[in-house]
Amino acid sequence: MKAETMTVNQLTTDQSAEAPAVTDERADLLRTLAEHRHFLRFTTRDLTDEQASLRTTKSALCLGGLIKHVASMERMWVRFILEGPSAMPDFTEMTEEDFARRADEFRMLPGETLAGVLDAYAEVARRTEEVVAGLPDLNASWPLPKAPWFEGQPEWSARRALLHILAETAQHAGHADIVREALDGAKTMG
Repeated sequence: MKAETMTVNQLTTDQSAEAPAVTDERADLLRTLAEHRHFLRFTTRDLTDEQASLRTTKSALCLGGLIKHVASMERMWVRFILEGPSAMPDFTEMTEEDFARRADEFRMLPGETLAGVLDAYAEVARRTEEVVAGLPDLNASWPLPKAPWFEGQPEWSARRALLHILAETAQHAGHADIVREALDGAKTMG
């Protein structure tokens, strides 16, 4: 069976840069991630900045905040792929200030715009695609940082980190769909 070949540019909305060809498993991972990114971004179609910052359910989630969080999480895991656990905080030593900054990822702050949040997310996506295209081996692994939720998982490969990014993006796209439907009845599908 002939391997399917696509460029990273075919997976992103920014068609301006030349990108290396991505094949096989990498193409599948990036294509699936691009689909879930699309669903997440699509939940913000035709919204104002104010609407993107509204909490529409009992949770603290808003659409702009969800996108900020997913972008931050993806940026962190891509750094982990490249640098290992030093790219991530020691979650066991986080301060109240660290947790407050993390909570700010889930909301739009004064002066932030939906366009700015989406542009930042597109840049993170572009960087992820560039890194994945250039990885010599998806099996390359690093020890995980200290965190109670990583107990029993001593290390993750680049592949496992990418799968985690994909799962987080898909999960939060579902959250965003619920937030949007509660806002004005719009749905991603159906």
